[in-house]
Amino acid sequence: MDIEPSLPHAERHSSHSALLGPIIIGFADGLTVPFALTAGLSSVGSLNLVILGGLAELFAGAISMGLGAYLAAATEDKHYRVEEAREWEEVETCPEMEEAEIYELMLKEYGLGRECIKPVVEGLMKDKGMWVKFMMDFELKLARPTTSRRWVEALCMGVSYFLGGLVPMIPYFAYKDVNYALFTSIGVTVVILVIFGYVKAIVTGCTRHDACISSMQTLAIGVLASATSYGIVRGFNQIRPVHP
Repeated sequence: MDIEPSLPHAERHSSHSALLGPIIIGFADGLTVPFALTAGLSSVGSLNLVILGGLAELFAGAISMGLGAYLAAATEDKHYRVEEAREWEEVETCPEMEEAEIYELMLKEYGLGRECIKPVVEGLMKDKGMWVKFMMDFELKLARPTTSRRWVEALCMGVSYFLGGLVPMIPYFAYKDVNYALFTSIGVTVVILVIFGYVKAIVTGCTRHDACISSMQTLAIGVLASATSYGIVRGFNQIRPVHP
């Protein structure tokens, strides 16, 4: 009986860019932190205080997020290189032990017997570079960092934080009354939080149901943060009043 070759099927995977992660983190934090801070400072009743405090946090937060992302990537790259050098040394000095580790790894993780993976092991031992890469991928589960995008990822996170934090501050520039500005900021930020939570989930491959849940979770985090900030600042201001 002839078996017809199966037709290749299209696999559905999320193909979002590696830059999407820093952008999402930066924008989410930018929406939440400055919004919570300005909402808290608005309880004092001083529009200038809200603007100055918000701008200070906005610039400092953007720089901190960007540099933090860069340093985290640099640390990850350093860690990978150290572990890679250690694997090279082990492959060079004690290949028998490394060979035994491959068999143990395949048996423990995938339940494959020695005879099944013997051709793979023999093939890896002929190319030490691939051998080391195999150990990095499967034993240590470390992916090689893309160092060429380090500055780009840091810039994306810093800029997205700044843009996200600028949204809740716009009403404070548009109104002279701090209460009007606060309520407008709340309304605008609530809408943006809901939209952002939904779009973020859709872009990363979630269903519409999960996207709706994500938007509500994003909104809940923003509301909780701003309410906490507002309550703390208002309570402290009653104890030690700050004159506008």
